Amino acid sequence: MGIAALIISVVGTIVGVVVFTSVVATSISNAVGGGETKVVQPSGAASANAAPAANGGAKAGTRENPNPIGSVLESKDWRIVVNSVKLGATDAVLAADTYNKPPAAGSEYILVNYSATYLGSDANGQMPAFISVEYVTPDGKTINGLDKLVMAPEPIDTTSTLYKGATATGNKAIEVPSATAAQGVLAIRPGFADKVFVAVK
Repeated sequence: MGIAALIISVVGTIVGVVVFTSVVATSISNAVGGGETKVVQPSGAASANAAPAANGGAKAGTRENPNPIGSVLESKDWRIVVNSVKLGATDAVLAADTYNKPPAAGSEYILVNYSATYLGSDANGQMPAFISVEYVTPDGKTINGLDKLVMAPEPIDTTSTLYKGATATGNKAIEVPSATAAQGVLAIRPGFADKVFVAVK
């Protein structure tokens, strides 16, 4: 087996484990409930998204009235912060790895940079693979970013175990429709906890 084939095989195995873990985590969370996800919006940025009247009466943190970038999302085990979202990031993604394929016609890559801090007390720690970061289109379709295998520039490490207080930070690349990229939202579930929504701009 050549080196390139070996690398692809190893990466494929890792992705398979991450996908399986994410599916299991989501299934368990949906079945038993995961507890509350608390949100603290950044000072000075919360006013527009915190006013239900300005957003059709929608509660803050919903798809219709998402939390702003920089909000702190916290569950019993995890603290998640979306640091930035880069729309139109196709060139950066393609430059990150020669094996990355261009997006489909009418689509583009976005980069979600986020930090995940483990807050739990498991002596064996946990992997950030238990965290779900997805993109939801304006018409309600979920894109999890695992449909097409691409390596993001400065990717977040979701397969290494974190122990209490440790943080992983990096990018996740997601292929989204170009025409409505800025109109979608991020759907984030910090482990076995309630899903919350964050704006992309």
